[in-house]
Amino acid sequence: MDTRAAAPGSAPAPQAAPDLSVLRLLAAEPAVMLGAGRALLLQVAHPKVAQGVADHSDLRERPLDRLLGTLDFLTIVTFGTPEEAARMGEAIRRAHERITGPGYSGNDPDLQVWVNATLIDAALYVYENVLRSPGGDLAAAYVDQARYVADVLGCPPGTQPADLAAFRRYMDDMIGSLEVTDTGREIMRAVLWSRKLRWMGPALWLNRFVTTGLLPEPIREGYGLPWSDRRDRILWGLLRVNAAVYRRVPRRLRQAGISLALWSSRRRFARRSRRYASKGEPTAA
Repeated sequence: MDTRAAAPGSAPAPQAAPDLSVLRLLAAEPAVMLGAGRALLLQVAHPKVAQGVADHSDLRERPLDRLLGTLDFLTIVTFGTPEEAARMGEAIRRAHERITGPGYSGNDPDLQVWVNATLIDAALYVYENVLRSPGGDLAAAYVDQARYVADVLGCPPGTQPADLAAFRRYMDDMIGSLEVTDTGREIMRAVLWSRKLRWMGPALWLNRFVTTGLLPEPIREGYGLPWSDRRDRILWGLLRVNAAVYRRVPRRLRQAGISLALWSSRRRFARRSRRYASKGEPTAA
């Protein structure tokens, strides 16, 4: 990588714009958002992440705001300039300094690696299994370039899986070893059955159905989410039919909204920065 963070809590100093071409290619696919629920529920399947979210997040009260904050971070880091990524990373690290509790810290490199790995995993899962890799076999390059996101957060060099094979082993080991806690299940219910989003009705049900079906079986069972072979056939039938239609849309049209998304993310981040500065608090994504 062309960019490496020196240590947690210190601002990264990019020397040159890193090659993010494959990261941007996958991130620009709107369909990758199908994996958002998978990523989030994998994250909070980790007991320490779940406890940190429960203790410090307003996810239950402002679920869309939290989703937009995460998307803004990823959009600016992926499609913005290295200087913007550095500023965003510094703001998030400062916010994470307040996220501490028994046995966990927001700037814990192991937790940063896990959270970033769930985002990589979810994007690859949709790209490979739902879209059937429309741009070819890019997994190895994607894993390499997506480590930049954790670099921006100050994750020490050498703590992330070194290549695709190491990443696959890491995910298999983590999924096989995690035990979902009651706190994790409480967050899962707040996400999939959000009281604040009841007005979304059918969309909320569809998100619950897709997210449940895309979870790895051990994690789904840990959450106590019901599933069956029949539901699995229905889900994958729907996904493959829609993916076939999706792939027929020219890529330039599928990805036409990225410039608008980046503009919107920059505006929201600037607005949040001003709001937090007026309160004397670090910016949070």
